[in-house]
Amino acid sequence: MEFKSVLSRKPVSEIVASQDSPDRRLSKVLGPFSIAAMGIGAIIGAGIFVLTGTAAALYAGPAIVLSFMVAAIACGLVGLCYAELSAFLPVSGSSYTYTYATLGELAAWVIGWDLILEYAMGGATVAVGWSGYFNSLLGLAGIGLDPRLVAATGQAVTLADGTTAAAITNLPAAAIVVLITVLLVLGTRESARLNNVMVAVKLTVVLPLSCWALSMSEAPTGNPFIPPNTGEFGSFGPSGILRGASIVFFAYIGFDAVSNCAQEARRPQRDMPIGILGSLATSTVLYIAVAAVLTGLVPYPELNVPDPVAKGVRVIGHEWFSLFIELGALIGLTTAILVLLYGQSRIFAAMANDGLLPPLFARVYPTLRTPLHQPARHRRPGRGCRRRRADRCPEPARGRRHTLRLHPGLRRGHLPAVRRAQGPTALSRAHVPWVPLLGILSCLGLMSGLAPLTWLRLVNWLATGLVVYFAYGRFHSRLTGGG
Repeated sequence: MEFKSVLSRKPVSEIVASQDSPDRRLSKVLGPFSIAAMGIGAIIGAGIFVLTGTAAALYAGPAIVLSFMVAAIACGLVGLCYAELSAFLPVSGSSYTYTYATLGELAAWVIGWDLILEYAMGGATVAVGWSGYFNSLLGLAGIGLDPRLVAATGQAVTLADGTTAAAITNLPAAAIVVLITVLLVLGTRESARLNNVMVAVKLTVVLPLSCWALSMSEAPTGNPFIPPNTGEFGSFGPSGILRGASIVFFAYIGFDAVSNCAQEARRPQRDMPIGILGSLATSTVLYIAVAAVLTGLVPYPELNVPDPVAKGVRVIGHEWFSLFIELGALIGLTTAILVLLYGQSRIFAAMANDGLLPPLFARVYPTLRTPLHQPARHRRPGRGCRRRRADRCPEPARGRRHTLRLHPGLRRGHLPAVRRAQGPTALSRAHVPWVPLLGILSCLGLMSGLAPLTWLRLVNWLATGLVVYFAYGRFHSRLTGGG
């Protein structure tokens, strides 16, 4: 196999047609409200209940408000691109699929591999936070769990008698992940309905808190809005705002997972832009409001605690409301886990459908129409289809009506630089793609504020991914002659 085959692009017509095959078709049950709620459910989670206080205490101080604004601008530019692409290509796979159609297989693998890390680490981090809040609530009821069951395996914990022991496992974190996985398998409609309810409950916590506490907070907490830099890059001052923005960008994790809803949206060209941009706008307003409230109520050095929102409420003097906040936080973290696991399953399925991951990740349960990891017992449709034998690749049936309106260039199997895009979601009508370019530059700016250790971890993850690709994915790819 020639190395240039790894640069092969997957024709858009094949991407669209493959989603209609019987063993890959997913139920179209999501409207704009459910899609926006999934975005809010993913975004308003660990970020608002934990990360806001940490970033303010360690990096930006009260100027964390500006950090959220900077991160929101970057997310907004990227969100516009996601809205355009998900409307043009209403398929699962998010940016992995878009990259496959434009930059080729190797670049698509890198993006998909990074998304796996994003959703896995994001889901695990939020699950650990969920475990902490859950155990805290049990402690209030006098039935707290053994410390060895609420920490990472092998971690040193202090028991009730003062002795030290090694943790066995984080039982609540594992339990919530398994429970939500089962819920997602049972059906997208049911998962979306539960998510809608939990998002509504979460907003009833955040909105009253913001309005009530903002009226009681005092802007001068004895600290300057932009604390002076300590002499180290990223430790307050202007560089602290940038470092804070790169950190709180994690708070927006999951908005890209919304693009995985495209294949299950009723009207993708209308529903996807509303869902993606609506969730980003709503979450940004709430983040800025909560950040302003917390830094107005509590001196920022004191916000580096596991429950900064509850701490802010306790400062007001209403302990009963802190319990309400913790319940809201628990629900908020649950929705974040749900959406991250939802996105993870769709990425696995998309990559497995292309042969880059084992086929067991691509199975769709025949009655529930949801991805289900189970051994394959029948031949994959389109097996043996190769780029050099494109006449055997599946094509859309003639005369069939699609909700997707493709530009003529897309029907030829590629994404051209067009002067005028088709459909109501066209965001740019000029030759120069200003929105994507600005999105790239803003993301690069945020990345420049990351710590060197973060870059080292990324390099290690990418190196591992390349080994997996050249050892397995390259030889099993359905596009370049493997699977």
